[in-house]
Amino acid sequence: MSGEVPLWEVFIRPRNGLSHKHVGSLHATDEVMALDAARDVYTRRGEGTSIWVVPSKAITASDPDRAAENFEPTAGKVYRHPTFYDIPEDVGHM
Repeated sequence: MSGEVPLWEVFIRPRNGLSHKHVGSLHATDEVMALDAARDVYTRRGEGTSIWVVPSKAITASDPDRAAENFEPTAGKVYRHPTFYDIPEDVGHM
């Protein structure tokens, strides 16, 4: 598999946001080429203020088939969701 060009994930920080958003993937031989290609492909209309490119092989993701195991246990921990606490009126908007 030495002839394969690596896959990169592209994240753009939009002008109106603080966090980067995943916008797509592309193939490039190195990080400089990936950054240049991401700029050319994903920011043609000046959509972003910052670009991140990450090799796809460097990303570890949870298994969607194990979502219940990973995310459901929090449903039973109501103390993490302070919706049942009474907020005193003098506190104001919180």
